[in-house]
Amino acid sequence: MAKKKSKSSSSKTPEPAPPQPIDQDDSELLDELLAHLDSKETSKESKVEAANVIQDVEKAHSPPAEEADSNKKSGSKAKFEARKAAAQAANFTVDDKEHTERLEREARDEEKTIQKLCDSLGVQVYEINPDGHCLFSAIADQLGVLGILTPEQANFRTTRLAASNYIFQHPDDFVPFLPSVDGEDGVGATDAGLITPAAFERYCVQVRDTAVWGGQPEILALSRAFNVPIHVIQHGKPPVVVIEPSENGGPTDDKRVVRISYHRRMYGLGEHYNSLRPKSGLVKQVKDFLS
Repeated sequence: MAKKKSKSSSSKTPEPAPPQPIDQDDSELLDELLAHLDSKETSKESKVEAANVIQDVEKAHSPPAEEADSNKKSGSKAKFEARKAAAQAANFTVDDKEHTERLEREARDEEKTIQKLCDSLGVQVYEINPDGHCLFSAIADQLGVLGILTPEQANFRTTRLAASNYIFQHPDDFVPFLPSVDGEDGVGATDAGLITPAAFERYCVQVRDTAVWGGQPEILALSRAFNVPIHVIQHGKPPVVVIEPSENGGPTDDKRVVRISYHRRMYGLGEHYNSLRPKSGLVKQVKDFLS
């Protein structure tokens, strides 16, 4: 998982007002299409069709050039653009055998690596629905296994709200690491401008209310919000990314660690997170130990 570039910190802002809900026009359609792209059950032909529809929706909602200054993309919008780029990658020739074989080989290698890591930790992959909420659902499932959330609370809505609230209440901890199309994250940008207050608020609202993908900032926010370390298992280096709730790290209780897996290739062309539960028969033992 690549680290975001560090930027100079902004001046301290006054206590923010609660973010307001956003317009949900076309959001359900986009969520459905993106979930369609993520699904392992979707054929290559269907992925191409879904990617084309996403592009058509984007074009329909793109502002005229003269309105660009008043319609800047938020950090979450930048994330969506990255996701759309992945969707566009589905537009390879469906009979491109070499390309297909390479993707399948990478998926097999990833699966073997993650399985080996899981075996060494005594956990197994619990598959999470690839619907855009996977990071939040995976962490919610782990918090449920650990008894931190009740079964009724252990869902993506709870963790999305917690992440959004924590980020919104701690802007100085997150603003330097969120994408800003006005600064160094923009095409051809030459300065390191930070995300604007308005864009930051939109970012928090979208984390809370939509199926926008979660990443490193949201993992950190949830680690701190629930005061638990989060370990992300992946195919790559390092094989385990450790997120501590405290800036200084320090010893933690191994029995209260949230473990999730990060997949780049196993689920179509989209990135995906799963929950890593104790192997069959151990879940009750873990809960009994923690009670």
